[in-house]
Amino acid sequence: MKSNLDSDFISRTLRTTSILLLIFVPFGLYYIGVYPTIAILSGAIWSFLNLMFLTALVKAAIRPQGADGASSAAWAFVKFPLLYAAGYFLLKVPVFDPVDLLIGFSSLMAVMLLKVLGRALLGLDNSGTQPQSEKLGKAH
Repeated sequence: MKSNLDSDFISRTLRTTSILLLIFVPFGLYYIGVYPTIAILSGAIWSFLNLMFLTALVKAAIRPQGADGASSAAWAFVKFPLLYAAGYFLLKVPVFDPVDLLIGFSSLMAVMLLKVLGRALLGLDNSGTQPQSEKLGKAH
């Protein structure tokens, strides 16, 4: 399989997870209640921010020109103490069940896992084959 985990993969994962969470909101409000739905959304937003800050940190630290020390330090400061303190305080909100927050925290990773499994099962990354959409495009 080819390595296809670039920033496009991350943006597609964020977009897919956002759409799934927007679909979840009305059903969550109706079936599980307001606070559990808000807890799941809060955990998912925290997870989004965590992935975005991690991406920015890696892009600043690993570059062909060399690491940008000031930018890397700034992203590390935002990500580690501030974001993780926010996650800690989310866990301390009395109306949020930790299980609901855990569902929100892990929703992004679940979408990533399903995307990777889908690509592997469909064989989209095999070097000798091309996706069905590319085959159809060449037929015209």
